[in-house]
Order: sequence, then structure tokens, then C-alpha cells
Amino acid sequence: MAFYDDLMKETEKERHRLLSIPFIQQGAAGELSLESYTAFLAQAYHHVKHTIPLLMATGGQLPERLEWLRVAIGEYIEEEMGHQEWILNDIEACGGDKEVVRHQMPIAATELMVAYAYDTVMRKNPVGFFGMVLVLEGTSVSLATHAADVIQQALNLPKTAFSYLSSHGSLDVGHVDFYEKLMNRLDNNEDRQAVVHCAKLMYKLYGDIFRSLPLIQLEK
Repeated sequence: MAFYDDLMKETEKERHRLLSIPFIQQGAAGELSLESYTAFLAQAYHHVKHTIPLLMATGGQLPERLEWLRVAIGEYIEEEMGHQEWILNDIEACGGDKEVVRHQMPIAATELMVAYAYDTVMRKNPVGFFGMVLVLEGTSVSLATHAADVIQQALNLPKTAFSYLSSHGSLDVGHVDFYEKLMNRLDNNEDRQAVVHCAKLMYKLYGDIFRSLPLIQLEK
């Protein structure tokens, strides 16, 4: 079995646990209030703004034997540039103050997830960071485009309030194909296990963000 298939199988339980979180379920059903949606966007901003620094740090920490992976990280960096600003623009389109969000502190769950990502890259095995990539991009493909459509309809918001969710749903389909090829090139067992371990922890830590968000019922 290819490593990507092993990875998906080994993290299946954690993935299902994430997708069963009430906030995610209600988002997929178009039942989130404006307050809940903007709270989600605020925390998305506070972890997405670390994507480029984390990718750069990972590339810098990789050993020479993984030069091919460093080159691939360069492609990821180009794709991810500026996405945090899309989120702030979505918040503004929802009637929120993007500068307030930019300068506020993230909630504890977001801060802990980001801190664990940096810890993986700088103290453990930098290849493990691709466990976080699996969690964030895989979840986007499963939910983002559909959630954007149903939440927009329920809240009667303009499309400009959903650039982050809409773009990531479609964009990450291509990313997942690219990701699968990269993971299948990993031939070192320690690297593979680092990805599995980080992914399992990230499903919990990312889930904790959704568990911490205000789940305010949409008024019908």
C-alpha cells in the first residue's frame, strides 16, 4: 500500500471525530449564524497567517536528502501567498472590522495549534509538518465549497464574504493530488511516522478550535 493510503487509513478515526463536531456539522447544513461564521473567520486568519512562515521554516530545516521536498515547498509558498488577507476581506464583507481582528489575540486553541506546528518543525522532524497540511487541506476539500454555498444562502451575504472558503474548496482539490504524490515519495519510516503523528494531533488541535467557537443558532 502506498504511504498516502496508509496515512489516510491510520488517521481515519481522528478525521471522523473532527467532522462530527457540532460547529462543523451546522456549518455544512447552513445553520451557522453570522456571529459564528465571523468568529470562525477570525480564528482562520490567526492560523492561516502562519502558513508561509511555517512552510519557510520547514524548507529551511529539511535535510539535503529531501531537496525534492524543499522544491515542492517553494510551490506551496507561491500558492498560499496572501490568503490571510482574503480572510480579513471576507470579515469586512460581513460587516466586521478587519483591523480589529488583525490585531487581536487568537483564542487559546488556535494559539496552541500554531505553537505545536512550530514545535514539530523546529524541535522534532520538519517532515511532520505535512501532517498539518493533510488536516487543513483535506478538511477544506471535504467541506469548504459546500459550506460556503449554504452559509451564503442562509445569511444572504455577498459572494465577497466567502472568498476564503470558496477558493480553498476548489484550490485544495489540486493541492491534495500534489500532496498525495509528495507523500508517496517519502521512503524513510521515521519521516512517515512523523507525518502520521502530527496529523493525529492536528485533527485534535484543529478540532479544539471549532469546539471553542461560539455556536449561536441561526434565527429562522
